[in-house]
Amino acid sequence: MVNTQNTSASRIGSLTQLQWLAIALVVVTGVLHVYAGVVEGRIPVALAGVGYAGALVLFFLDYRRRLLYLIGIPYTAVQFPLWIVAKSEYGMIDYVDKAVQVVLILVLIYLYLNTPSEPAENTATAAD
Repeated sequence: MVNTQNTSASRIGSLTQLQWLAIALVVVTGVLHVYAGVVEGRIPVALAGVGYAGALVLFFLDYRRRLLYLIGIPYTAVQFPLWIVAKSEYGMIDYVDKAVQVVLILVLIYLYLNTPSEPAENTATAAD
């Protein structure tokens, strides 16, 4: 039996620079969302930050990373119109967060398009 902890640890050690960039961007925007949600008293904003944290946990557990890239694109992109509609004043942190999110979306698109599809596991073949 393969030890999944050793497998996950070896996968973390083999992350590309672009994956590390994506991780850094997710941490930045996630922290900014939790901070803004708490300071402004907007629970949905804080929950968006928690969603980024959940994605990081799944990423480090090596859970369907290509799917995480794909889901991360609209998850991040939908926050732009919500931000415009829900916010009446914009500060420097808001603009920094949106710049981080633009770069994150571009990185996620690149990672999605350049990551091979994961083979289906435990599927029956014609030889079975």
